[in-house]
Amino acid sequence: MKRIAIATLGCKVNQFESAAFASGFEARGCVLVPFQAEADVYVINTCTVTARAGQQSRQLIRRVLHAHPSARIVVTGCYAQMDPETVLDLAEQPVAIVGNGNKHRLVDAALEERPPDLVLLMGRIRGKKEICPLPVSRFPDRTRAYLRIQDGCDNFCSYCIVPYTRGPSRSLDVAGVLDQAGVFVDQGYREVVITGINVGKYGLDLAEGETIYSLLDRLCRGFPACRFRLSSIEPTEVNEALLELLAGHTNLMPHLHIPLQSGDDAVLTRMNRRYSRAEFAAVIRRVHEAFPAVTIGCDVLGGFPGETEAEAANTYSLLDELPIGYLHVFPYSLRPGTLAASFGGQLPGPVKEERVRLLRALDAAKRQALYRANIGRVLQVLVERRQAKSGLLQGFSENYLPVLAAGGSRLVRQVVPVRLAAVDDGQPMGIIAEDLLEESRQTR
Repeated sequence: MKRIAIATLGCKVNQFESAAFASGFEARGCVLVPFQAEADVYVINTCTVTARAGQQSRQLIRRVLHAHPSARIVVTGCYAQMDPETVLDLAEQPVAIVGNGNKHRLVDAALEERPPDLVLLMGRIRGKKEICPLPVSRFPDRTRAYLRIQDGCDNFCSYCIVPYTRGPSRSLDVAGVLDQAGVFVDQGYREVVITGINVGKYGLDLAEGETIYSLLDRLCRGFPACRFRLSSIEPTEVNEALLELLAGHTNLMPHLHIPLQSGDDAVLTRMNRRYSRAEFAAVIRRVHEAFPAVTIGCDVLGGFPGETEAEAANTYSLLDELPIGYLHVFPYSLRPGTLAASFGGQLPGPVKEERVRLLRALDAAKRQALYRANIGRVLQVLVERRQAKSGLLQGFSENYLPVLAAGGSRLVRQVVPVRLAAVDDGQPMGIIAEDLLEESRQTR
């Protein structure tokens, strides 16, 4: 019985894929152990979306190689796909490197007795036509499950390495999506996060005639007791069909994450983003007008090559004036192999840091305003765990507020009505609505 340890860096898609590895190992009679424990096989699912993510991937590989010289090391993910030679250079012992297009073969590679074959396990990711089949039986230690419906990207934003590490857009067929959702529901998961690299392009490569909108409709109708949350969707893909789904399905969570990246038209053009400042603003306002209680989050890059003070100010002012609940702020990270890496006007670190600091301060203010706006509302909170520090239950509401409340451990993994009472030291604090909780028990 081999002991397997898995570490995951990066996005929700990586987390789904690591759960698939875990399911595959368990099906082969292996036992999963914490990554800090002694194991026979260590799997590192890497990320390279930013320079820092690549650095973290290298550091983890080095640490495992040094600490466990006799174990079998399997490295996969976007860093392994982008720079397998560096992974090999880090190792003095044989290392299995599994490219993103061959992740369905990772368990076999990890359990092979013979030395790993790099050429066999890599391949040309841009030539992939089908998504890797990676069924998941359960998500270890998680209350919400991630369901990867799509992989790859064809957008080629000038700053982004992902199309080169993930390949073209490829979708899981509808039957596969519904089967995986059914497994999660049967396992007792109360919320499933629909994820992918560019989920809005779901189905366009299939002959089934499905889209992300028809798929969400199928899921919400087919599993009415399960909450579905969309991980991220491009502004060009937020349309009337999506708004109708939000209006028509109470189990589609009122929370949209819509990447912006820049609020300046010239920078958006250099980024190869396919919308303008005005178009993005119109999308956000349309969603907010239709659903004032929907939480909208977005991604933004600070310090893109050539970004002037005026262009940075345009981004800040747009975000400041729009009804956005939170920001994910990243400094621009030069990725060799992308178009933006060849641009002139690469900004010095201190300039990028200051622009990121301002945007993160705006994020903090936006979050506090969002929390305060929800005081007095009864939110449906999926309780995930008991917080060690406070002893309170913690979980996320339907509109993605991180809520703390006092309650019994029996409520963990349950959706509980919580009346938001206050914001204490920046944290939303709620009171479990016992009358509503009793009503919900009686109607089950």
